[in-house]
Amino acid sequence: MRKNITLITGASGEIGQALITHLTEIGNSNILAIDIRPVPEPQRSMCLNTVVGDILDADLFERLSREYEIETIFHMAALLSTRAEHSPELAHRINVDGTLNLLRLAMEQSRKQERSVKFLFPSSIAVYGLPDVSTKEQTGKIKEEQFTNPITMYGCNKLYCENLGRYYAHFYRQLAADPTPYSVDFRSIRFPGVISATTLPSGGTSDYAPEMLHHAAQGNPYAAFVRADTRIPFIVMPDAVNALLALASAPKANLRHTVYNIGSFSPSAGEIRALVMRYFPDADITFIPDDKRQRIVDSWPSDVDDAFARQEWGWEPDYILQRSFEEYLIPTIVMRSKDG
Repeated sequence: MRKNITLITGASGEIGQALITHLTEIGNSNILAIDIRPVPEPQRSMCLNTVVGDILDADLFERLSREYEIETIFHMAALLSTRAEHSPELAHRINVDGTLNLLRLAMEQSRKQERSVKFLFPSSIAVYGLPDVSTKEQTGKIKEEQFTNPITMYGCNKLYCENLGRYYAHFYRQLAADPTPYSVDFRSIRFPGVISATTLPSGGTSDYAPEMLHHAAQGNPYAAFVRADTRIPFIVMPDAVNALLALASAPKANLRHTVYNIGSFSPSAGEIRALVMRYFPDADITFIPDDKRQRIVDSWPSDVDDAFARQEWGWEPDYILQRSFEEYLIPTIVMRSKDG
């Protein structure tokens, strides 16, 4: 008999590791974790099985489909925004072709199980593309359907995959003589910048915020690549994971959309620096804007309208800005530094 499991791709990444930990804490140990790199301890020991593999390997997913009955897929694997700009064709293969492989797997599993497999997809505020800073300041909170004109490969990839997911959820093989009665239950969150106290940043254009914090804690100087007045929305890792789990557990009948904004706090880069300096007064944090990266961040909204998420599945962040620092970021980072 095949094992019932939750599949997590990108399991070695920031959100992947946190998701494994949270799922284990709420009693789900039937986790199959996949990453191009080995899953680190202690997360590896929390999983039913871990696989070092490539999401572009269709044969891998064919084998997994034979061995497991997959109930939910959390597709975290991606090539992030900064690295994607240096290797756009590779980013397209990983972010789009890899997602298509996972959607095919989900559809095959839905057909075999005769029920919809849940597919949780982390999208990004990178799907937005505001034309200039003036428009950004005047517009304020952005709704899901506004300014979806991304200027990065990562943003293009994420926006296209949102539409792929919508297709697999509602229109798959709609002209076929024998269309399948089962579809993928696709659910997506457009994440703001995510700040983690336990894992180091890994290539996102919003990473100037966590990089300030981690460099200060390590006693290393840091020059942020944006202006001090730069403003985009952020969220801390516990809220990011809680959002994924809340959306995954929401009754399907309550969901009228497939893609949702979520927000928490939207400080300027200068305000983030001031908070970091409050806890690390000797930190050396400066601003040396990189014009090319600055242009990308300026195209992202200063804040998002997350009314649909609040109304349809009860989204509510636990951590606003001050509490994020006081109760999560600073205590965790200080404890980790003491432990070595």
